[in-house]
Amino acid sequence: EVHVVESGGGLVQAGGSLRLSCVVSGYTIDGYAIGWYRQAPGKERLGVSCISSSGGTTYWDESLKGRFTISSDNAKNTVYLQMNNMRTEDTAVYYCAADYKCPEYYYYGMRNWGEGTLVTVSA
Repeated sequence: EVHVVESGGGLVQAGGSLRLSCVVSGYTIDGYAIGWYRQAPGKERLGVSCISSSGGTTYWDESLKGRFTISSDNAKNTVYLQMNNMRTEDTAVYYCAADYKCPEYYYYGMRNWGEGTLVTVSA
């Protein structure tokens, strides 16, 4: 069974950068797609981006405007979310999830979820 664990969250000042990690166990990354989601306080969970088993990427949230980048390191079975020029509205719990492929729409969901890591952006 695939298991994912997020890390790298914390407090960052607006304009700063942060990199989140999603470590995958139970199988290798090249066999799964990994998606990033986030849930702001009092809001619903929304999709951020996804990387497929072949390395193709999807950016579900157009409001990110290129500030966020998803990437993978197959040797470490890890997927990253690089977040640059962060804004206060980026404050959220960030989750990664695994499935056999990236869904066309984030709200289709994915199969295996982590517990999340909190990102707080201060003004």
